Amino acid sequence: MPREVEPLHVRAVVLPGDEVTDLYLYGDTVTFEPIAGARTIVDGGFVLPGLVDAHCHIGIKRGSNPVTSLDEARAFAAVDRDAGVLAIRDAGSPFPYPELDDDPDVPRLVRAGRHLAPAKRYLRGVAIECTPEELPLRAAEQAELGNGWIKLVADWIDRGEGDLGPTYDASVLAAAIDAAHDAGAKVAVHTFSEEAVAAVVRAGVDSVEHGTGLSLDLIDEMAARGTALVPTMINIATFDDIAAHADPKFPVYAEHMRRLKTGFPEVVRAAHEAGVPIYVGTDAGGGIDHGLAAEEMILLNELAGIPTEEVIAAASWRGRDWLGFGSLTERGLADLVAYDTDPRKDLRVLRDPKRIVLRGRVVK
Repeated sequence: MPREVEPLHVRAVVLPGDEVTDLYLYGDTVTFEPIAGARTIVDGGFVLPGLVDAHCHIGIKRGSNPVTSLDEARAFAAVDRDAGVLAIRDAGSPFPYPELDDDPDVPRLVRAGRHLAPAKRYLRGVAIECTPEELPLRAAEQAELGNGWIKLVADWIDRGEGDLGPTYDASVLAAAIDAAHDAGAKVAVHTFSEEAVAAVVRAGVDSVEHGTGLSLDLIDEMAARGTALVPTMINIATFDDIAAHADPKFPVYAEHMRRLKTGFPEVVRAAHEAGVPIYVGTDAGGGIDHGLAAEEMILLNELAGIPTEEVIAAASWRGRDWLGFGSLTERGLADLVAYDTDPRKDLRVLRDPKRIVLRGRVVK
């Protein structure tokens, strides 16, 4: 027989508001109408509708190798969940896991299918390798296999040139973006270089991942188009190590990566000031540990100068709205994270959630 639903009660300041509010959770639904007999699980403090990691890879493990089972992917997702992340946009996975979409123990998922890249121009074993002629067709296929997004790799090191370079011509990238849109999917694009990011922004991509090569002109175009930026500051912090390994064989590439890292905080600051929608993503998986959404938020605040309340909005209710999950509204989804003190005063509070509720179930 189905388990009887236990109504839950939360009394706290629900951000972005400032007033103490009573929330009632019945299954996976929020209401402000009192429910008799509801068990109080939070009485005081501050509540968010969970954090969002908008660039995460639960299908890739350390060493940039694919996971080999649902249990591995589920375990990575649990690390993020226990850090307060209750919604994930998985920005590319070599291992399919549609079975996790409705798993009660896994954060809500938006999946992008597999990365698409040319042969030998991305992490080995991670992407589907395709020729320029194949790319639009593969984009349409991945649109069907994900649940709302696809992931293109627009640049990578070109060993023949010894530097970052586009993976495809601008016209090919544009055709792939159009094919995904025609199939009903949005498009996220990995890009570090100046040339590739210009091509995809002008082609109408939905989100720029990393975006270290952005110029002021492109930032203005992104703002006008509503194109999102997911900066992955934690990832960009690794560029010095990448450059050090590349120095002996690819010194031009190494120096390019160092320049991009040095200038990136000002790029993100300029994007925020121009009104570009910015969301929080860690790039967890491969070389970045899971569970670091709070650290990414701190970097956006301290390095890029984005105000604390704006960082929280990007990582919580605004990010959830972007992905289609909504917030703590009447008949909204019953996801929330509670903290003892106000994270608007100190983002480090987000490292220590006191109560986590996912899909109406207490998980911490």
